[in-house]
Amino acid sequence: MQADFRAWLVEADEAAGARLGPTAGLAVYQNNYRASLMGSLEATFPRLELWLGSSAFAAAAAHYADQHPPHSWTLDAFGARFADALVGLYPDDPEVAELARIEWAVGQAFVAADAAPVDPAMLAAVNWDTAGLQFVQSLVRLELVSNADALWLALVAEEQPPAVVVERSATTLLVWRQGFESVMRRADPAEITLLELALAGHSFAELCGKLALQFDETAAVAMAGHQLGRWIGDKLIAAID
Repeated sequence: MQADFRAWLVEADEAAGARLGPTAGLAVYQNNYRASLMGSLEATFPRLELWLGSSAFAAAAAHYADQHPPHSWTLDAFGARFADALVGLYPDDPEVAELARIEWAVGQAFVAADAAPVDPAMLAAVNWDTAGLQFVQSLVRLELVSNADALWLALVAEEQPPAVVVERSATTLLVWRQGFESVMRRADPAEITLLELALAGHSFAELCGKLALQFDETAAVAMAGHQLGRWIGDKLIAAID
């Protein structure tokens, strides 16, 4: 009976409904179930709803709820693939899916495990020949072709969003949490190269070595040091070991 009820509730399986009995009462459960899924998306993506408008958002949410029923006992992860669904629904408007990715990343950063940022006072004691960088767990990287980050920030501030801009190539947006606030900024290709090396476990000395392939050693160390200082200032580094 439980399997039939789930099949009716999630998939509107008529055969399962017939085995359960009169479907008039069951329809109430099904409508409530669908409404709860759509309500979860509304709570998770409020700025996206502002951008699309209530009717368009409701249509997208209903489509997603029908195509991607939750597989967990909690709805916390229900919106994880919403942005992917929006790519198909809005193929000519990449900012829509990217707004959803930003909103999801902001929410995930906010609930990520706490990590105290590294204290700059400890830098003098670090063995830079072997030291590796540990980034805060809230850090998320997103690839954008639109100015969805500017749109999202304007919606948060209740300001008039700028005109949509779509570029030929993608740039990287970093999203993470500082204290009790999720923040974001764009990163240039040079920073992303170093960031990917550091996240892959390469030491700070190896980061300098990578730069030394393009610049002289003094300049490479200075550039790596500048980037490290920015990461520390942004509270992106949780440990140096």
